[in-house]
Amino acid sequence: MSDKRKTTRREFLARSAKAGLSAAAAGAAAYLLYDDRLPSAGGEKAAALPDFSVPPKEGQVISIVKGPDRSQTVKTAIDSLGGIERFVKKGETVVIKPNIAFATPAMIGATTNPELVAEVVRLCYEKAGAKRVFIVDNPINDPASCFEITGIAKAAQQAGAEIVMPSAGLFENLTLPGGKLIKDWPVLSVPLRKADRLIGISPVKSHAASTASMSMKNWYGLLSGRRSVFHQDIHTIIAELAVLIRPTLVILDGTEVMMTNGPTGGSLSDLKRMDTMIAGTDMIAVDTAGCGLLGLKPADLPYIAMAEKGIKT
Repeated sequence: MSDKRKTTRREFLARSAKAGLSAAAAGAAAYLLYDDRLPSAGGEKAAALPDFSVPPKEGQVISIVKGPDRSQTVKTAIDSLGGIERFVKKGETVVIKPNIAFATPAMIGATTNPELVAEVVRLCYEKAGAKRVFIVDNPINDPASCFEITGIAKAAQQAGAEIVMPSAGLFENLTLPGGKLIKDWPVLSVPLRKADRLIGISPVKSHAASTASMSMKNWYGLLSGRRSVFHQDIHTIIAELAVLIRPTLVILDGTEVMMTNGPTGGSLSDLKRMDTMIAGTDMIAVDTAGCGLLGLKPADLPYIAMAEKGIKT
């Protein structure tokens, strides 16, 4: 049985700032540093990315659903927000951005669960009537290996989605106005420009550099170039990505949470069963809720406050 709750970002921030939110092998990980090898498509700064967000609705900003079955909890969470038809219209093209960073099997929890991706693909096609659904990411390890070993390519394709492998022609050099780090930087933006909707799906993980990896950190996978340099100022880059990327919907999977040794993990002992699915139109509210699953408060993640300051609602 699922336990469903809905609230607003303001309620989450106020509650979490005060007390924090509590909540009830290894594969072929050959580090190829793919992100250091892929150049951008051109030297000119491209125009701003499309705004994929939907108009806000009172009481339908974020939903938290409890339960062990990802397919069921994600459907319930999306229905609580108005249904997939609120986010995807008939005949539209959808880009889904999972976390496919590492060439590790799904059971390790370092990447987005493949069956969760497949379920969202099915919802886009079967309930919303989407024309095409694409799966996009620029993994850290070899992309073909990551898409295959995580199981995401197979599961998504069986559900009818198309896989977009990163290549130089799909990147544009973007500059975030007023940004400190995203300046003339290659971003996997070309597939996004051909889409009507953008959905992010990510697991809840600890992270050695940023403390936590959730919805906002997921957009790091759209960067190319020597993006490892951003680890020196990781909270700023996450906040800037939260300003640059304006998704339609984000889904945060806390069914099994990587409590230790993130973001790669490597042992089932790193995971804790939390049976929680969070979905929302507001990344800040979603990540505020998600940090409680890791035993953290929003103040433990500077990028939450930075993103809150940088995003106008």
